[in-house]
Amino acid sequence: MRYVGRDVPTVAPYGSWESPITTEVIAREGAVAFGYLDASGDGIYWVEGRPEEDGRSVLVFSTWAGEPIDVVPAEFNVRTRVHEYGGGAWFRDGRVVYCSSFDDGRLYRIEEPGAEPMPITPEPPEPNTLRYADGRVFAAGRLIVCVRETHGEGEPVNELVVLPSDGSVEPTVISAGRDFYAAPRPNPDGTQLAWLAWDHPLMPFVGTDLCLGDLAADGSISNERRVAGSETESIFQPEWSPRGILHFVSDRTGWSNLYAEEGGKVLALTHEEAELGYPQWVFDLSRYAFLADGRIAAVFTRNAVDGLEVLDPESGELERIELPYTRYYSPSLRAYGSRLVFSAASPTASSAVVTLDLESGQQRVARWSTELQLDERYLSIAEAVDFPGADGLTSHGFYYPPKNPEFVGPPGELPPLVVSVHGGPTAHVSTALDLGIQLFTSRGIAVVDLNYGGSTGYGRDYRDRLRGRWGEVDVEDSSAAAGYFAERGDVDPLRIEITGGSAGGYTTLLALALRDEFSAGVSYFGVADLVTFHGETHKFESQYDEYLVGPWPDAIELYRERSPVTHAESISRPLLLLQGLEDKIVPPSQSEQIVEALARRGVPHAYVAFEGEGHGFRKAESVKRATEAHLSFLGQVFGFEPAGKLEPIHIENLEAVRQ
Repeated sequence: MRYVGRDVPTVAPYGSWESPITTEVIAREGAVAFGYLDASGDGIYWVEGRPEEDGRSVLVFSTWAGEPIDVVPAEFNVRTRVHEYGGGAWFRDGRVVYCSSFDDGRLYRIEEPGAEPMPITPEPPEPNTLRYADGRVFAAGRLIVCVRETHGEGEPVNELVVLPSDGSVEPTVISAGRDFYAAPRPNPDGTQLAWLAWDHPLMPFVGTDLCLGDLAADGSISNERRVAGSETESIFQPEWSPRGILHFVSDRTGWSNLYAEEGGKVLALTHEEAELGYPQWVFDLSRYAFLADGRIAAVFTRNAVDGLEVLDPESGELERIELPYTRYYSPSLRAYGSRLVFSAASPTASSAVVTLDLESGQQRVARWSTELQLDERYLSIAEAVDFPGADGLTSHGFYYPPKNPEFVGPPGELPPLVVSVHGGPTAHVSTALDLGIQLFTSRGIAVVDLNYGGSTGYGRDYRDRLRGRWGEVDVEDSSAAAGYFAERGDVDPLRIEITGGSAGGYTTLLALALRDEFSAGVSYFGVADLVTFHGETHKFESQYDEYLVGPWPDAIELYRERSPVTHAESISRPLLLLQGLEDKIVPPSQSEQIVEALARRGVPHAYVAFEGEGHGFRKAESVKRATEAHLSFLGQVFGFEPAGKLEPIHIENLEAVRQ
């Protein structure tokens, strides 16, 4: 479908413009996600998130020039709950693939696309009490090594295990005793194993150890040693070259670059002021891949914008490949021969699974995330902005002005502004096309997508601005951004909303309580009480707050002071809260505490809870409902009528306050 509108613009209030980007488009097209790709001589594989199938993740295969087909049968959901965030839910050996089932947590072997999945791990006592992720096959296809997470009494236990690829024997533990494991990678001849390990209170993007050991024929490990990493050095993506040289990414210089270990010596292969690494919220991420000619393809992030580059290890020269893409997803970059496969998006095109032959330059899109073809005149292109933030330091963001060739705002009226705060908080946003942003801008609502202090994409020093200062730097930067665009004359200073999900929801709640720049807020499953959150959240993040706030329990008063619920009595502006009822990361009780405080004081608010949804909404109907709720809320609070058929929400106390 191609949408082309009228030629003569109509004068209409900002926020009320008709848009080709409807809530149905967001639910059907905007939430489709690609990731966890791989390439072989036969073709390419990827995992595809399908909101119209209740958010099911499907493993898909395509020959290099053919049509995609599903590898797994209908209803099979290729996901793992290890670390709750998952990732690394499938791996392969030739055409044989191994997938984790989201329903029971077991690993299944699938001989070829469409074949019946055969379980190869024991049936757990209860579904998902034994979970597996990030596997690799070695020993001529005979053995699998992977991460296992066991749930029972007390804290879950994470280990490295080995099991036969046919499931004939139960998994055997080969490494235990560390709090977390990731990326077990056998070398090409199966005689050595590299892996990552770290312990509380560290997160993998704060400090990890890269370990190496000798592999025996039965998969056991001996002669373990640490190759790199520390409590202040994060290691990312250990990978063996075809020649058997161990490569990895380290941020030891403050920027994440590529290194190689050979003969007991570690050598830096790149020296860029850029980020090759990526925060390891999920398993099995890949940002570099080995080419047949010895070169290495890599995705570097510079000022929060991704670019594909090719390294010649002999000369140390990096060659930038000129492509339109500014974000590479999951991220996942794989190679076969001279051909690359990746998922990426540009400022004017949604994400797609792309193949690129570096010898011929030939590109092919194997699958688009959306069939909607928008006239680029409807797309708002990001302006990179730098503004004075917390402590007078420069902070960053991307500004999207209203854009729609069919409409203009009334003379003298300025548009509302949505200040969008990303989650993580160790993450960043880019300039790639985001239909969620374009939903607003094409209706006459400006958006600033913030990379506040603490974000990735600008080096470790910028990321560490949030160390011990979560709830300060992010709030100050969000408020500074609102003031910056109001003072610049871009937006209406009386109609500025702040919104975010998870950690971004936390910033939203705290900013509404402590700052005056915002007229309203929308929190998607935001953290409200840092004290209870410390005990309620899952193992992986259970001590992340010690990096963000301070040592527990010594700094408990600081946790209370930084909690939005402590300041809930100060929230007086309208607030919408959206929450998944099966969220194990930010439980519903976090949102419900804020709702109770607002109701008690008669503050305008709305609370929409979603059955069957966890941390982030995957189902098409949930995405649609959340999007419509957000638009309805904005329209009621800021005084405009959103175009299109929307299911409105009721905002408690709004009319009483107006009267």
